[in-house]
Amino acid sequence: MNTLTLFPTAHDIPEQYRLAGPTEQREYLVNGELRTWNGPLASVRSPIFLRDGDSLRQTILGSTPQMDAATALQALDAAVAAYDNGRGQWPNLRVGERIQHVETFLARMRQQRSAVVNLLMWEIGKNLKDAEKEFDRTCDYIVDTINALKTLDRRSSRFELEQDTLGQIRRVPLGVALCMGPYNYPLNETFTTLIPALIMGNTVVFKPAKFGVLLIRPLLEAFRDSFPAGVINVIYGSGRETVGALMASGKVDIFAFIGTNKGASDLKKLHPRPHRLRAVLGLDAKNPGIVLPDADLDNAVSEAVTGALSFNGQRCTALKILFVHEDVVDDFLTAFNRKVGALKAGMPWEPGVALTPLPEPGKTGYLQELVNDALAKGAQVVNEGGGQVYESFFQPAVLYPVTPQMRVYQEEQFGPVIPVVPYRDIDSVIDYVLQSDFGQQLSLFGRDPEQIGRLVDVFANQVGRININAQCQRGPDTYPFNGRKNSAEGTLSVHDALRVFSIRTLVATRFQDSNKELISEIIRNRHSSFLTTDYIF
Repeated sequence: MNTLTLFPTAHDIPEQYRLAGPTEQREYLVNGELRTWNGPLASVRSPIFLRDGDSLRQTILGSTPQMDAATALQALDAAVAAYDNGRGQWPNLRVGERIQHVETFLARMRQQRSAVVNLLMWEIGKNLKDAEKEFDRTCDYIVDTINALKTLDRRSSRFELEQDTLGQIRRVPLGVALCMGPYNYPLNETFTTLIPALIMGNTVVFKPAKFGVLLIRPLLEAFRDSFPAGVINVIYGSGRETVGALMASGKVDIFAFIGTNKGASDLKKLHPRPHRLRAVLGLDAKNPGIVLPDADLDNAVSEAVTGALSFNGQRCTALKILFVHEDVVDDFLTAFNRKVGALKAGMPWEPGVALTPLPEPGKTGYLQELVNDALAKGAQVVNEGGGQVYESFFQPAVLYPVTPQMRVYQEEQFGPVIPVVPYRDIDSVIDYVLQSDFGQQLSLFGRDPEQIGRLVDVFANQVGRININAQCQRGPDTYPFNGRKNSAEGTLSVHDALRVFSIRTLVATRFQDSNKELISEIIRNRHSSFLTTDYIF
């Protein structure tokens, strides 16, 4: 493979996936209005290069507003006004009414499927199958969130009587949320915080990911038309310029962020009232795959290849380091490299493609640094063609044997570099997990019930999820998704997210006739949206 066979000509692109031309986006959403930004723009470049004869040119997809701090603060002020210290229209709507708004948005969102899927391919290099899956999974997540809220509200519709105290407990919003998603799942991961924040009655300032930003544009009108003014506000620009100002204002009540732990820490420090701030964070991970000597190698290899290289390894849940027992490491590597070599490289729309260009500028250079560091310290690239670079494309590199002295042993590569560590004593692997700064997930491959059971007990207090004979992953979305140490703060899932973006409030009174009559009168005449026995079907 070479650059000229990997990248297409404009004529090679199937007509349904071609772009009309660069999109100059100046619109942004504040206070229910699509406003026009007249300031500087940030160029949006695709990881896809186009071939013209013997030369290549990077595709320019368009541009987005390079907004300043003052404009971002206008969006925040709109969200603050819409929440109005909990007295605004949105936080006081009945749950069924908020659900109707979200359902309206979902219907409008579904109409933009082809546009969003196409931009997922062009902006971040996600293959067609995975781009379609991301869109559909996001829609399913919204439906599941609506159903989960209905169930939660049904349970809250009754009154409880304890020790002569009559009470009703409901979940209420926290305030103004700042939602920021990652570039690897710029739709799905973002909406797993954005939708729960909205449906629970919070108002939101939303900043799209640094890559995958244009794909939000087809949804701006749906946001505008589906929610009251100020409930959802969408800003653009440098996070350093805009988000720093939002946090420093002290007006953000919930910080929902998926990115690096350093970035999250720096932003949280800017908030002048840290005890008022609730953080919902999905951060770094260095998830190990541990192959025990009795593992089913066919399954372990299959799961490890997918776990390490799905979307080029650009997933927080990817397997980032493989520990393989010395007795089986040679057989493992032979089968692993065979499967890696069979993965199809190409453009995202090509049928069966598994490896695509990387969207992050400078990423191939960083991965080369990791490989070179490992080679200088005794490792080898053991798969054919591993580590070769073609513009924005990086051929997966399987490194072996990797030792603690190498950068890739500790650093999260977030890309198609697969470090393989041979081990004799399982205690050395246990020590790695215990000493790691990260604690999202790990995978165990083996068949001995006694050993697997013992390792589960060792690792249960170190990571948020243990996968047995399976790769690390987020789904199903009804399962909790979290992490320990520097990997996360808070828990996300369909159910957990509703709780993360709300707080329980109790209304209580002495159980006596006058109070019973008062409460009954409030409910009967619908004087309160909190005190209600409405049952949502």
